[in-house]
Amino acid sequence: MAENCCATAKSPAGNVMILACSGGSNVGQLSNQAAVELTREGFGKMFCLAGIGGHLSGFVQSARDVPAMVAIDGCSVGCAKAVLEHAEVPLKAYLVITDLGIEKNKNFDLERGTIDAVKAAVKEACKDLPTEAPGQEICCS
Repeated sequence: MAENCCATAKSPAGNVMILACSGGSNVGQLSNQAAVELTREGFGKMFCLAGIGGHLSGFVQSARDVPAMVAIDGCSVGCAKAVLEHAEVPLKAYLVITDLGIEKNKNFDLERGTIDAVKAAVKEACKDLPTEAPGQEICCS
């Protein structure tokens, strides 16, 4: 099963571990959708924030070791950031979607333009991350 969890980066940007809050609001779901689409596009690899929060050793160690990671929180509550802090995983790049001027609500009908804006903001947040290890595997075990 580990083979389904691991991915070798295909491009210099492809080694970015993407951690999305995936919370119960529009901005949480924007975080998740952006992470899914960026993974499909080869920008990085979406990773299991819940595994880190559950202190599963392979997940935590992978998050500590990866050279490039972005955490995406939907709002200022900062659940993704808190999970990483609790697991003693250093924050490398960070984005809060409501800081982009997107209002938090319970409307789950996500608009293409908003998703694209979040994806662009994630890429911008990652612009200073190291890219010297494009062949490194991101893996949970």
